[in-house]
Formats: sequence, structure tokens, C-alpha cells
Amino acid sequence: MSPPENSNGGTSSAAPSEPAPPAKPSSKGKKKDEKKDDDLSEEDQALKEQLELYVVRAQDVDPGVQKLALESMRQEIRSATSSMTSVPKPLKFLRPHYGTLKSYFDTMPESEVKKYMADILSVLALTMSVEGERESLRYRLLGSEGDIGSWGHEYVRNLAGEIAQEFQKRQGEDMPIDALMELVQQIVSFHMKHNAEPEAVDLLMEVEDLDLLVEHVDSTNYKRACLYLTSMSRYHPAPDDLLALDIAYTIYMKFDDLANALRIALLLDNKSIQYVKQVYTATDNLLLKKQFSYIIARHGLALEIDDDIAADENDKEILQEIVNNTKLSEGYLTLARDIEVMEAKSPEDIYKVHLIDGRGASSSLDSARQNLAATFVNAFVNAGFGQDKLMTAPSDSSGSGSSGNWLFKNKEHGKASAAASLGMILLWDTDSGLAQLDKYLHSNDTHVVAGALLGIGVVTCGVKNDCDPAMAILMEYVNKEDSNIRIGAILGLGIAYAGSQKDELRAQLSTILGDPQATLEVLVFTAVALGLVFVGSCNEEIAQSIIFFLMERSEAELAEPIIRLLPVALGLLYLGKQESVEATAEVAKTFDEKIRKYCDVTLMSLAYAGTGNVLKVQKLLGICSQHLDKGETHQGPAVLGIALIAMSEELGSEMAIRALERLLQYGEQNIRRAVPLALGVLCISNPKVNVMDTLSRLSHDADADVSMAAIISLGLIGAGTNNARIAGMLRNLSSYYYKEAAHLFCVRIAQGLVHLGKGLLTLSPYHSDRFLLSPMALGGIVTVLHACLDMKSTILGKYHYILYIIVLAMQPRMLLTVDEDLKPLPVPVRVGQAVDVVGQAGRPKTITGFQTHTTPVLLAAGERAELATDKYIPLTSTLEGFVILKKNPEYHEE
Repeated sequence: MSPPENSNGGTSSAAPSEPAPPAKPSSKGKKKDEKKDDDLSEEDQALKEQLELYVVRAQDVDPGVQKLALESMRQEIRSATSSMTSVPKPLKFLRPHYGTLKSYFDTMPESEVKKYMADILSVLALTMSVEGERESLRYRLLGSEGDIGSWGHEYVRNLAGEIAQEFQKRQGEDMPIDALMELVQQIVSFHMKHNAEPEAVDLLMEVEDLDLLVEHVDSTNYKRACLYLTSMSRYHPAPDDLLALDIAYTIYMKFDDLANALRIALLLDNKSIQYVKQVYTATDNLLLKKQFSYIIARHGLALEIDDDIAADENDKEILQEIVNNTKLSEGYLTLARDIEVMEAKSPEDIYKVHLIDGRGASSSLDSARQNLAATFVNAFVNAGFGQDKLMTAPSDSSGSGSSGNWLFKNKEHGKASAAASLGMILLWDTDSGLAQLDKYLHSNDTHVVAGALLGIGVVTCGVKNDCDPAMAILMEYVNKEDSNIRIGAILGLGIAYAGSQKDELRAQLSTILGDPQATLEVLVFTAVALGLVFVGSCNEEIAQSIIFFLMERSEAELAEPIIRLLPVALGLLYLGKQESVEATAEVAKTFDEKIRKYCDVTLMSLAYAGTGNVLKVQKLLGICSQHLDKGETHQGPAVLGIALIAMSEELGSEMAIRALERLLQYGEQNIRRAVPLALGVLCISNPKVNVMDTLSRLSHDADADVSMAAIISLGLIGAGTNNARIAGMLRNLSSYYYKEAAHLFCVRIAQGLVHLGKGLLTLSPYHSDRFLLSPMALGGIVTVLHACLDMKSTILGKYHYILYIIVLAMQPRMLLTVDEDLKPLPVPVRVGQAVDVVGQAGRPKTITGFQTHTTPVLLAAGERAELATDKYIPLTSTLEGFVILKKNPEYHEE
């Protein structure tokens, strides 16, 4: 009796799911079916019949038969291997019966078998449920508490997707989510065991419970999980980005990967100091602490080494010395000797006039502007080498060589830049720098004294000293009568103590801001110096004093071009601090209309600099799309702002470059003037060919301001790279513009920048594999760029010394490996293009197209180094700057 019942059951079970398409004449349907069945191989046919039998048996009255049928069905589904492109066969053949099983399931009494059935339905729903119904998840929650991983990856992935949707719905309706969270636990542990860390992180981000990750990572996969967390934090809106970094920090600390934890601590601005101290106190290894100090020195964080960090006085002194960057000059010169570029270069070696044919080759006029340009070129090229052919050449040699003579080949304020250039040549070498600059402090010429004071600031830039010589010398001159001397001393302080947030400076400089006798330029530079010293500190008091100062200015004063640096000074206080700027920005809306918009745009662009915030980029693009009356200047900073915000990651900067191309075509003149500078900052010290071509085209633009900005930007993108193509372009430009003094000056400055430090320096504010952004470096770049927005009245006028502020961004682009006693240790390293390995399976190569060199080596933009020997172990995974190596105990020479 049972067979007919079965067959009956069979037909009835197939029937409901048959007329899924609109009903057609049955004969056609039958023919199609026969044809379909003919196509199947015998195995498939057998499998199909077998499964149909199971479907029937699963609806049997006897629970034993049901269980057996479901068990067999389960075996079939699990053992079916599918190719990537097709649905597994069992799922395909069970497709018509999904509806039947679903309706039967609803009639089943609660039992083990029902849970079994739910499991199967959950897997079938993978291919058959309607979009948005989340049936797979629904049946999973009704099913047995089994191991979900055994159903395969695709199933787990699908579940994770449905959980995310369900979670949002339940949160909206305030429903319990405990059952979901249990599933999440299972899925995360499955993903973490199967090398799918990014998927685990994504799921936890969706269900807002990243803390779970810390329990599930182990020593094999924590690096990849953290790499994904830190990379994706750039694309997340606040506060999710900080949360992801916080978790990564916790994980690194858990596995004692302290160097990486320190990098994240430096990235988490708001908690920097406390986290940095935690990293130091987490280890007793003095070598590791030395390596941390090198990383901090490179970042420019002003850190006092206290008893918690190192108990022993000697250790404290050693660490403080590294943090103060006192060894930077020594390391840089070691690199220079190794690469054999110690010999001083003169500006003529850079201009290479003999390579230019025709006009402009013979312009050996000894004009003051030419000499001023040569001063800068000489300073940039010999930066940090301590010797050159103009300023430090021994005076007993031929008449023109002595420094005194060169100094007086410059006119008035030109002498200031000439004296200051000595500071640049002796960069980071405070002892001999201060000794050599001292003689100019006693000059009768106020410009020379002013230059020497600025030089003192430049020479101590980024290098701190316990007895603060710069502070002691410069403070004497801050309140002198002569405004040139005051500016020299004030800017010197700003450069020397950038980022140090020294309180005594705040007191001293704030009083100058309220001084009624001081000239406008002195006050503006005071504000800039305060901005640099307290960069990114959100210091309310200073913000207040700059705001008051701005409010009190008369119409005439607000029309002065130098005023444009005041909003920059205010913005520097909030550099990269995002929402913290909002209160100040509100106050700025009450300013005089001449400067209101300029201030608003500048504040926004600096507060979001380096954050990659797309909404702000959109807003700035909106500002650029307006057509304004004459006399409005706020679109320039908006264009720069787009570049500053988008420079944080590759994708953003590529898109920004495209957007800037559009602005060139459709924008007003004042926008076009800023575009080259924006391109310059997007690819600073990273000469991308497409940007180089655009700038080359713009350098011949009909508008003088556009072409000058493009020339300076060619210098910025090639800064410190010795790029031959850019050098060639600039040589051609120098003959093209041989009659235009202003253009020629810009070409010379650009030539100096391209050969910055004979090609050993970079201006890029990013370091540690483009992971960390140094606020001082960015502050220096931003100040100079804003001054360049109106070149005629700043850099081509009498404020050319603003160019020295760029020293804040200068860093050797080197990798110097040292041994445990911090002496240079030559080892072979592979240097190649960095490859992004986020989320890739296995252990992919992190660099491509490498060459093997012996340290010290230079790293170009986008390059990465790894040790080519197992003899030593580096104390940090990112090989850049100073890296301490310790001997590998397990290494045996063959």
C-alpha cells in the first residue's frame, strides 16, 4: 500500500512548485520536461530521482524515516562540490521542492527532526529565497545549534550578509539581538580560522561590536586583521575610524607588537601621549625603547622622557637625546658620505647653463634678484651638509667666495634671506650652526641681524635641546624697536619650536599680538609663529587672541595681501582636528566680509587636512563652482583645501587630481591660479608623470600667476628627487622666461627644490609607509602654499623669507640601519615599489621589482624596504629612517 501513497506524495509535492512561470498548456510543459531529463547524464538522473525520493520521505509520518531522509539529504548537499560558476547539483535538483518543504515545515510539530529540516531549508534558501526575505537566516535561527562552517564558505558569507540587514532592522524596532550575536560569534570564529579576517571585521562593524575581534585573533592572523582595520579606518566616517584604530592598538598591545602599537598611538591624536606612554611602559627592553624614540623623533612629537618611561638616569638621557633628534645631522651626513655627495654644489652646477642653447644662456647680470634666487638655490641644495660655495667658503680664497661678500651682493631684505640661508646649510647641526650665525648678530645692518635670527630658528628646526639655546637668543630680540629684527626673531621661534606647544612662548608672543605699537607685518608673523608652535593643539586662548586681532583690523589693513596668513595661523591650531574647529568657525562668520569667507574656507580645509573626508571635499568643490564678482579671493584656499583633505590616501588623491583637471577647464582665473599649487601638494616629492605634464603645460600659461604657480609646483612635486625630466623642463623654462625677472626667480626656486639636499631630502609630510602624517611638516607646507597664492606681494615682494618655513617639512628620505650601540651597520636590503597587501590571502610579497642595496639607502615615494638577510632582526616592521637591528639568535652562517 505504501508505494502508491509515496508516488502520490511525489506527484503532489512536485505539483505546487511546477506552475511557477505563468500557466502554459501542459503538453508543452511535458515536452520540455522530457527534453530536460534527456539532457542529464545517468548519474545526474539517478541523483535527481534519489533526491526527489528523499523529499517525499522527509514528509513521511514516521519520524525515523524522516530523520533518515533528511540525514541523507544533508550528506548529499555537504558532499557536493561546486565549481565557482555553477550551483551545486543537489541544490539545483531540490529547487522545485523548496516551496513544498517550506509549507510542510510550517505544519511540523516541534521536535529534533523539525530543527533538522530547518537546517536544510536554511541551506536551500541560499539559492532560492527571494531577495530581502532573509529566509536563510530565519531558518538558521530555528534550526539546530550545529557547526555552521560545515555547510561551506558561501553559506556562511550569505548568512553574514543577512545578519547585517536583520541587525539594522531589529535595532530600528528595538527588538532583542542576542540570538543574532551568538551566530555572529560562530561566524567570526569561522572566518578568523579560514583566513577571512576582512569579512570578520566587516561583520563586526555592521553589528557594531568590534570589541569581539580581540578575543578571536591569534598570533597567526592578528597582523592581517590589524592591517585591514588600519587601512579601512581611512574610509570610515568619525567616530568609527577611531574605534577601528583603537581596537587595532589593543590587539597589537595584546600580542606585544609594540612598534606597530606606537604608530597607531601617534595616529590617535586625542589619546596620543597616554597611549605612547603605555607602549613605553609595556616593555623593559631598552633597545625597543630606543627604537620607539626614533619613531617619535621622526614624527616630531614633543615628548618628555619621565621616570615611568625609564627609571635609570642614563637611560633617560639616551632616550631623550634620540627623541630630541640630536643624532639626525650625524645620520644624514653618514648617508651623504656613503652616497658620495658631500662635495658642495654651487647654484651654477644646478642651473647647468651650458646645456641651454640660445637665449638666456648669457644672462650673467649680477642683479639683486638673481643673487637672491641663487641664495635660495644654494640653501636648498646644500641643506644640512654644513658647507657650500657661497656662505661658508673660507674667506681667504678668491674674492667672491667669502660669506661676507656674498651677503652684501644682496639688497636690503635680500640680506636677511642670505644670512638665514646659513641656517639651512647647517640644518640640524645646532652647535656649529649657532657658532657660525653668531657673528652676524653683531652686524650694524638690521636686515643681516634679522636674517641671522631667522637662521637660528632654521638651524634648530626639529632638533630640541635641553638648554634651549634658540629660546635664549631669540627672546632677547623679540621686543626690539626694528620691525625687521622682530620678524626675524618671531619667525625663528616659530620654526625652531614648531609643534612643541611651549607655554612660555605663548605668553611672550600673545603679548605682542596686543601691542599697539607693533606694525601689521610683525603681528601677522607673530600669529603664524603661534600657529606653528601650537599646531593642532586646539588652544582656545591663542585662537581667541588671533580672532580679536582680526576683528580689530580696519578696512585698509584687511586689504593688505599679508593678511591672508592670519586665517592660516588660526587654522593651524586646528590642523587635522576635524569637529573641534566648529566653535571657532562660527565666530569667524562674524568677521568683516572682506575676510569672512576666506577665513571660513581656510579653517575648514585645515581642520580636515589629511582626513580624506569626502563630504568636505564636495563642499569645497561646491564653493569652487560659483562664479563670483571680482575681488573675492576665497576660492583659492578652497582649491588648496581639496588637495589637503584628499592627500590622505592614494584613491582620494587620484580622484582629486581628476577634479582639479575639471576646475582648470571651467574655473575662474582665481581658481586656476590655485590649481597648480594644489597639484603640487597632492604629489609633493612624488613626481607623477600625469601631474608633471599638466604642470608643464600650465607653466607656459598666458596668465602670469598661473604659470608662476605651476613652476613652483614643478619644484614641489620633484622636491628632493633630482628628477631629470623636471630638471630639463625647468632649464628650458629658464631660457623661455629669460626676460621675465619674476618668472625666472620662480624657476630658480623650483630648481633649488628639485635638487633639495642634493636629492637626499623629501618634503612629504607622510612617513611610516604613508601611515602617519607629521603635523609640523604639513603646517610648514600649508603656510608656504597660502603665501604662494599671492606671489607678487609675498615671495616676489619682500617676504621671500617665508620660503624658509618649508624647512619644517624637510626630512632625509633614508633608511639607516644601526646596531645596538646606535652605530651605523651596513646590511643588504631589498628596495622596491610597495604593494598593498590588505586582505590578500597567504603571505603575499610586500614589494615588487626590487633591487638589493647595502644600507644606508634612499627610499623614493611609494617605495618600501625589507631586510635581505636573516642575520639580524629589525625592531620595527616599517623600515624607514633609523632602524635598530639586533642579532638573530637562530641564525647560523653556512
